[in-house]
Order: sequence, then C-alpha cells, then structure tokens
Amino acid sequence: MGSPVFEISKDYVFSAAHQIRFHGGKCERLHGHNWRIRVFVRAGELNRIGMVIDFTDLQRLVAEIGARFDHQNVNEIPPFDQLNTTAELIARFFHDEMAARLAATEAGRVTVARVDVWENEGSLASYREG
Repeated sequence: MGSPVFEISKDYVFSAAHQIRFHGGKCERLHGHNWRIRVFVRAGELNRIGMVIDFTDLQRLVAEIGARFDHQNVNEIPPFDQLNTTAELIARFFHDEMAARLAATEAGRVTVARVDVWENEGSLASYREG
C-alpha cells in the first residue's frame, strides 16, 4: 500500500484577450476567452486542523496570480510578452507561480499536483511535473 496523498483544487475564472503568434490561422488574430484555471495541490499529511490547505488561502494564492490577466491582453503581460499565449504555457506559468508561493508559505508540505486551463467549455490543457 502506497503513502497517503490528499489532493484539493480551486478554480479561478477571468476574461482576457490573446493572440497566438505564428499560428497561421484565426487564433493569430486578437480574440478573447473566459479562461478557467483549476489548481490542484497535494500533501502527504494534513495540517494541524486536518486540511491540505484552507480553500480560502488556496483561492487567494490562485487569484493573486490570475488577477494580473483579468480584462487584459495576455500578450502584453510578462512573461507572455515573450512567450506564446497557448493554454499549455499558461498552465505551466500558473504551476510554477503556485509552486513558488506554496514553497514560501507551506515549507514544502503542500505541492502543486496539476494545473488545468480551459479557454472555453471544450478546450483543456493540463500541466504537471514528473
């Protein structure tokens, strides 16, 4: 039997425009989405009150990252002024930003398991390490 793993997630939704450089199709033109970001975090042991992390704290961390994109052109926000604005790269960005915040606040007890990014109802990209 393996080690226990507890996992929770929180969603963050924002509206933003972007264009995918070098796409060659209609996605190269400026267009918008109602993006949904879902961040999954995990822990092998719960905190002193029986949580991976409080949902409110997780929401605050995800919202801190996402707020810079809300009602913006993602192509103008670093690092996406240099990187392409694909859902895959946005998922990796949220993963890395969350990992840094959790390392600072949870001392390695809580880690990012996966980040999912929806551009719309039917289009999902995921990023996880490992």
